[in-house]
Amino acid sequence: MKKAFLCVICFAAMFGIAVPAQAFELGVRGYYWLPGLTGDLKVDAAGVTGTTIDMVSGLGMEDESYPVIEAFIGVGGHHLSLSRYRAEYSGTKKLTEEIKFMGETYNVAETISSSLEYDVSDIMYRYDLLDLENVLAGFSLGVVGRVKTFEGDVTIKSKTASFSTPIPMVGLNLHVGILAGLLEARVLATGIGYSGGSIIDGQADISFTPFPFVDVHGGYRTFTIDADADDVEFNYDTSGPYVAVTIGF
Repeated sequence: MKKAFLCVICFAAMFGIAVPAQAFELGVRGYYWLPGLTGDLKVDAAGVTGTTIDMVSGLGMEDESYPVIEAFIGVGGHHLSLSRYRAEYSGTKKLTEEIKFMGETYNVAETISSSLEYDVSDIMYRYDLLDLENVLAGFSLGVVGRVKTFEGDVTIKSKTASFSTPIPMVGLNLHVGILAGLLEARVLATGIGYSGGSIIDGQADISFTPFPFVDVHGGYRTFTIDADADDVEFNYDTSGPYVAVTIGF
């Protein structure tokens, strides 16, 4: 992932010489996301169908907050970004019902510890279909294609199931200038649906530019996944507010 970010910077350096300043952007954005956690998971193994377990009421996992880092470049109507974050959830719970996980059975009244840890790497390309940035306070509408790599581990006691899957997604990005050069709004929505599952990643925010090259954001993001990956079945939602700072040129 570090190599990918370095490639972005090198690409930006080369094109910064060749294109007009107004057609070029380069920057980094840091988020701090405070999502709630709801949903369940199931893990099959050794021919044994796992129990669908609620991650909050069944495993005692609690909400967590975490940073997200994003680097981006743009040339004309073309925009490319790379982002990454790591999520870690854990819990301890005395079982009120029997559960099966990776072929192991855990009985009622047994106390178990569990964790869900995963990394999400995201590469996204956006093309502006309609760009009226020079009209009034600015407006643009773009199509989005992205690939999100989702990999990690889910553990109950000493049993760990690993998963890794690339997730292709498509969507739209809307940008509206509210007060030219000072206040802007953005809505980004992407997803994919298929037989037996769906994935949605969307966010909306308002940004304020207190100083040149610096934007301060406040917004809301939702990531919901209903999918299978390496015999691990997820159906959960992480949604909540975030704050962010962008430094860009």
